[in-house]
Amino acid sequence: MHDASDSYPLESADRSMVNNVMTNQFGPTDLSISYDSTPSFSGTAETDVIYQEGTVPGSDNGMTWCNDDIGGWKCDQQYVRIEGAGAYAPGLTCHETGHAVGLVHGIYAWQSTSNDSDALYCMQKPVPSTTPLGTINRESINDVY
Repeated sequence: MHDASDSYPLESADRSMVNNVMTNQFGPTDLSISYDSTPSFSGTAETDVIYQEGTVPGSDNGMTWCNDDIGGWKCDQQYVRIEGAGAYAPGLTCHETGHAVGLVHGIYAWQSTSNDSDALYCMQKPVPSTTPLGTINRESINDVY
């Protein structure tokens, strides 16, 4: 993971939030979590997840997108952008990071459930501000990674 240093950089408090969520929520999964102090934005050694602070289209406060599709539902590099002014809350940071590693909203999950189901933890939509990753999401991540 790394924050965008050129455009859409994270403020210090937002960087701390990302590090906290990654360490405490995603660290106990099978993912390999590290901060890339010299990120690569292209080529074979791209940094996997780039965090940004900036405007998000529509009514959502955050979004995640694949910057380098390698086919078969796989992506070499994901971008996470969350709006400023305090939007980098634990729940939303967990939610958008969840998308970056393949988690989906409830209506797209197997088995499908409502987007606001408590069973989704931070993958609920709308996401509560302090909701953690949760057991079911950790298990889903570990099943893939």
